[in-house]
Amino acid sequence: MEFPAGLKYSKEHEWVRVDGTKAYIGITDFAQDELGDIVYVELPEVGAELVAGESFGSVESVKTVSELYAPVSGKVVEVNGRLADEPELVNRAPYADGWMIVVEMRDPAELEALLDAEGYRAHVAE
Repeated sequence: MEFPAGLKYSKEHEWVRVDGTKAYIGITDFAQDELGDIVYVELPEVGAELVAGESFGSVESVKTVSELYAPVSGKVVEVNGRLADEPELVNRAPYADGWMIVVEMRDPAELEALLDAEGYRAHVAE
């Protein structure tokens, strides 16, 4: 199970990689492992406004459908279009090719409410 340092994590199992004021968002290795084989990813349109803690889409696996929750607020500026045809990228490379959206953060201070790698590791061990 991977918990890359340098990322921020939500208790709802999303990760955030910060690049300036942009936040790359996806689901964690732990989340994709729990879900099993992912068959469909529903994501917002570019331009959608997200609010931290609110749902922005869903992931469907062979086992279940799981909501995705925004770890930060802001405007969606990019969506990973590859996931429409290759949802299994989330299973294969959740922190690389399996990223989901890029958000222009409204308030980068929201990142302080998220967990670091060690905090997230402890959270999933509970």
